[in-house]
Formats: sequence, structure tokens, C-alpha cells
Amino acid sequence: MGLSPPPPARAAALDTLRRVLDRGQPLDEALTSAAGRLEDRERRFVRAIALASLRHKGSIEHLIARYLSRPLPKSGRDAHLALLAGAAQLLFLGSPAHAVVNEQVNLLGQRSKFRGVVNAVLRRFDRDGRREIGQPEARSHDLPDWLARRWRARFGEDTLSAIAGVLWQDAVPLDLTVKSDPDGWAARLGGEVLPTGSVRIATGGPVPDLEGFDEGRWWVQDAAATLPVRLFGDLSGRSLLDACAAPGGKTAQAAAGGARVTAVDRSPKRLQTLQSNLDRLELEAETVAADFRNFDREEVFDAVLLDAPCTATGTLRRHPDIGWLRGEADVAALSGAQDELLDRAAGFVAPGGTLVYCTCSMEPEEGETRIAAFLARHEGFRRAPVDAAALGLPSDAATAEGDLRTLPSHLGERGGMDGFFAARLVHA
Repeated sequence: MGLSPPPPARAAALDTLRRVLDRGQPLDEALTSAAGRLEDRERRFVRAIALASLRHKGSIEHLIARYLSRPLPKSGRDAHLALLAGAAQLLFLGSPAHAVVNEQVNLLGQRSKFRGVVNAVLRRFDRDGRREIGQPEARSHDLPDWLARRWRARFGEDTLSAIAGVLWQDAVPLDLTVKSDPDGWAARLGGEVLPTGSVRIATGGPVPDLEGFDEGRWWVQDAAATLPVRLFGDLSGRSLLDACAAPGGKTAQAAAGGARVTAVDRSPKRLQTLQSNLDRLELEAETVAADFRNFDREEVFDAVLLDAPCTATGTLRRHPDIGWLRGEADVAALSGAQDELLDRAAGFVAPGGTLVYCTCSMEPEEGETRIAAFLARHEGFRRAPVDAAALGLPSDAATAEGDLRTLPSHLGERGGMDGFFAARLVHA
């Protein structure tokens, strides 16, 4: 009797994981390639499988290794990915066991010699996996080894455990920056106002379907991502250069605060998206498509924001693929470009003006080390220390040097936040 073809969504999920883990594609790009032609409901299912598989990859693979009598050979790569995706569905998405087991096996094709192995291991996951993966120590496996090692050495075991606990959560809340009346919008959308001022709501349906989206009353922006612009203080009537502006949340934030914004980004396509968001929000900014390293303008600005390209290791809550796509070599590789951009940004800061440098990376080589090196090169700049309490954050969000360093475990009881670094520098 012939086998029925696997449902398109589960086949697309397997293809998505193959693209991310074997070809190094970012998750969003991989989803577009693998699931772009599916119906909305199927695409959401593919995304859910991929996110759960990547978020819990470490703990699932720890159990796969225990459940297999011997490791799968290289020719069994598709079987390994079928186990990863199948276990994610069983343990974290609540999918029916019979459907998961049968369809993950069918994904391998009729002639695969690994069909029996996948069947047996997934049935073991259904029988024992929920109990074993629920143990507290299982969470530590989900951090890629290179990050776990670095963060343990830097932050200690207790903080690492707190970070891992936040990153374990599948239901990542959605943060909104509202133009006005945060309490009112929190009430309308069934959310809460965070100590940082953002409105946090539970994730649900498509964002454009939420009240206030079409009217331009708010935009999506992680709570941590709002903090660098707040370091400038009152921006009314001041000129601000956003040096690496896309996707534009900080540009919108500065414009809403009354700044005259010039937004520069090297990607014309991303700038188009930025401009569309500004139009929806009824906000204005000058947009310039240019590599900031070649941006040529005689003007100087009261405020310059440099959200530098980085490894983005602080965003694993929302982008669990980052940890598996990046490595320690990437941290070192980006430092030269970050220094170059910082030096370029310094030339656009008016006397008495402020430069804010930030990254969504947890790595000191992309934050604290870059600022120490910058200050050694630029005697005309001084650090203006950050007041964590004034930003609605615990005291340990400010470093001993006075920079901002948020961790995913900050506001952990409310769902956490992105890991961010920001330094405020004044042109003396």
C-alpha cells in the first residue's frame, strides 16, 4: 500500500531547518524560501515548528543522543532533522503524537533505511521526553556551547540560569512603543505598561490586525531597543543622525520625540520599509540610502545614534537561529567595522552634542571593549554615565563604567527583554 505524501507544512518545516542549520540562512530568509507559497495558516505552523526546534535544539539533541543506540551517519541527516522537528512538535507544540510520528517518518520517503529509527525514537519522545525535558538542567542545553561558555564565565552560573530560563519560553511577548497614552493602549490591547514605558502584550494573530496599527498609534519595538534613544533626553527641535537606521524603530522614536531626523542605511529596500512605517505613523524623517562609511555631509548634528551591525546575540528570545548561525569568530570579525563606524559617527557630532553607540549583542568585544578603544582614540569625547533606575531598570543594568547593559533576564518575571549594550558619549 502506497504512502500518502506528507503535508506541505511539515515538509516546509524540514526544508526550513535544513536551510538554517546546513546552509546558514537566517530563519526569516529560510522561511520565505521554504514556505512562501503556503497559506497563512500553514506558514504560521511552519514558523512555529522552526522556532521551537531552534529554541530547544540543544535539549532535544541531548535526548536524541540518549535515545539512539549509536549516532546517525552523515547519510542520516534528514532523519536527524525529522527527529528534531518531530520532538519539537511533541514536546512544545502539543501536536497529536500519531500525526507527528507518521508524518515525520513519511517525510523520509519509502526507501529510507532510517524510517524505523525515526519511528522508534519519536515514540520514545512521546513516552518519556516530556518528563525528561522538563528537568531544570535541560534548559542549559539549549544555549549553544560557545555562548554558554562565554556567558557563564562573564555573568556567573546564577545569571546564566536566569537567562536560560527566559530563552526557554516559547511564548515571547510583543512590545509596542506608543505615540501617547500607554495606559490606555495597554487596556485596549489587554497588555501592561512596563517600567521602561513600553506596552507589552501577548503574542497572537497578525500584528496588522491589532487595534491602532492602521491608524499609526504604535509600532513594534522590543523594550530594550527603546532605551538608546531615551539616553539623548529631550529631543524636541534637535537634529539627530541615525547612522544605521533600518528597520526604523529608533528613527520613529526620535521623530515622535520631536527630533529632526536624518536616517541613513545602506539597504534601499530596508529604507523603503522604514519609510512605509513612517508614513503609517505620520512621522517625518529624511532618508538617505548610503553606506554610512561613505556618507558625506558637511552638517553636524546635536545627536548621533549608531546602532552598529553586530552578532545580535542579545536577541535569542525572538531569533533563536542566531546562536546556531554565529560563532566566536564572528565576534572578532565585526570589531573592525564597528570601530570604523564609531570613528565616522564621531565626526558628525556637534560640539556639546551626544553620540550614543549601541548593539544588540551580549559580547563585550562589541560593546564595552569598543567604547574603551574609542575613548582612547578620541580625547574630545567623554562618557556620560547612564542612570538605570531612571530607565525603569534594575541597578545592575548599568555597568561599573556607566554604560547600559541589559540582559534577557531583566524583567524576567514579565517575559524578559533583549540583551543590549549602549554607551552615551558627549563631545566636550
